[in-house]
Amino acid sequence: MKVVLDTNVLVAALRSNRGASYRLVRKIVEVPAPFTILLSVPLFLEYEAVLKRRSTGIPLKPEYIEAVLKMIASAGKEVKLYYLWRPLLPDPEDDMVLELAIAGGADAIVTFNTKDFEPHIRQFGLKTLRPRDLWF
Repeated sequence: MKVVLDTNVLVAALRSNRGASYRLVRKIVEVPAPFTILLSVPLFLEYEAVLKRRSTGIPLKPEYIEAVLKMIASAGKEVKLYYLWRPLLPDPEDDMVLELAIAGGADAIVTFNTKDFEPHIRQFGLKTLRPRDLWF
């Protein structure tokens, strides 16, 4: 299964080690991995910018956040984006997540923000999942 992680899932994973987001992020490094994380340069840069903001409430030192980002970068599959589908979604920041999912042939977008993606993504054969829905 190929998935795109919305940034809000990573924020939740790093804010608390008790939820489904945390368990999902820990599965990224399993061998064999139960799913493939798709990455693009724009989305990875957003991950980095958001996770390093103090306002996110992430109680980790910057070097730990950097280690998590390196883990995601090494485990993920980079997808080059050649076509933009903008504007399509109510939140323009979500368009890059959708573009990556389309370009990479994702099965799903993992997000807490399902209402902004649905029903727009169905035309591309995609679905949204919450972290708790992605268990193998």
